[in-house]
Amino acid sequence: MKLYNTLTRKKEEFQTLDGSDTVRMYSCGPTVYNYAHIGNLRTYVFMDLLRRALKYQGFNVKGVMNITDVGHLTDDGDDGEDKMEKTAREQKKDPYEIAKYYTEVFMKDFERLNIGVPEIVCKATDYISEMITYVEGLIGNGYGYETSDGIYYDISKFKDYGQLSGNTLEDLKAGARIEVNDGKRNPYDFAIWKKAPKEHIMQWPSPWGQGYPGWHIECSTMSRIHLGDQFDIHTGGVDHIPIHHENEIAQSEGLTGKNPAKFWIHGDFMLVDGGKMSKSLGNTYTIDQLIEKGYSPMVFRFFCLNAHYRKKLNFTFETMDAAKVSYERLCASLLKHKNSTAKTSEEVLSSYKKSFSDAVFDDLNVPQALGVLFTMLKEPASKDIYDLALDFDRVFGLDFDKVKEDVSSDIPSQIIEMAEKMQSARAEKNWAVADALRAEIASLGYNVKNTKDGYEIIKK
Repeated sequence: MKLYNTLTRKKEEFQTLDGSDTVRMYSCGPTVYNYAHIGNLRTYVFMDLLRRALKYQGFNVKGVMNITDVGHLTDDGDDGEDKMEKTAREQKKDPYEIAKYYTEVFMKDFERLNIGVPEIVCKATDYISEMITYVEGLIGNGYGYETSDGIYYDISKFKDYGQLSGNTLEDLKAGARIEVNDGKRNPYDFAIWKKAPKEHIMQWPSPWGQGYPGWHIECSTMSRIHLGDQFDIHTGGVDHIPIHHENEIAQSEGLTGKNPAKFWIHGDFMLVDGGKMSKSLGNTYTIDQLIEKGYSPMVFRFFCLNAHYRKKLNFTFETMDAAKVSYERLCASLLKHKNSTAKTSEEVLSSYKKSFSDAVFDDLNVPQALGVLFTMLKEPASKDIYDLALDFDRVFGLDFDKVKEDVSSDIPSQIIEMAEKMQSARAEKNWAVADALRAEIASLGYNVKNTKDGYEIIKK
């Protein structure tokens, strides 16, 4: 398997650090102060595809994902409020109650999208004492220092800052604004522990008084506890590269002298109508909202699989409509093969399996792997083809074994085959044949509606 490593900026052959068959993998989890939107969830679909692909190749996976329930400020530059506290105040609820509710909703989305839950899911608030120990270690090694409002990491002491993003220490100095007189040695130093004002809801005793952890220290602490000083893979969204993940590396090297992960792997953004998706712009959608609009969670997962994880994915309702039609056709084709008693030669099956594996193991080229599947389903109906599709679904996670439950329109395979022939006739401008097929389909109780993405079959 080859994977693109953000750290080295190239595709590399994947091997575990210790040569074992167990992959130790850390994934940045959610800050549970609000509903996860589909842009957030695309990152976790990517995480799941990577976990599935590793298992498909024969690896075991020891995955760790954090739940940030304290310390993530509204501004990644250490300004603003704690997101948990802000929501708790707005909703007049306890922050732990907020965290519990949104964590449960997030896990429900995981279940609906067939995203496998990592083996270890850890809440930040359960590891406060360990984070304090980590901060003390950074201070002892000369990387941490105290100010009036917290403990900060002195980036000037870490000469390799920027190795992940390319934002070097010199770049930061050149781009720095006038330094605010808050006791920070450098304007680009970041908080590893914040001192809490008396009215702050979430705070814990520490050697520096009452306070709470910085966001970045949470991941460094929990990944080290569960996976060691160094592990195999760290995943997240590309938005984490320049600040959060860069700061994780700085913290880990400041304490242990080691970059925590061998491979850093990032999924790209989801756009909406070609533009940025964000809560502030009001153009985010949840899985519940998609369901209300008639799209099943599997249709959204299928939509995500049609773009490579390192490429931006543009969400529109037109593209979702196309994904819905395509997914339903796919399910209908699977049923055709499932219900067949014919056989397919081992040579043909092996060729498709190799093409599928080659695509998946080439930096998770899942769109190409889907192409292999669609080509394979054009073969004469065969239960062997269906069984191999189920094998492929170990990576896709599209519920191929439950197609009857998820296909919203129960269109007979005979009607679908006739509609496909009609489309072929139209493509060849054989209008007489196309019209005859359309009339025959209509006589059987169905209409074929042409769309810009192909066609849709509607029961009368």
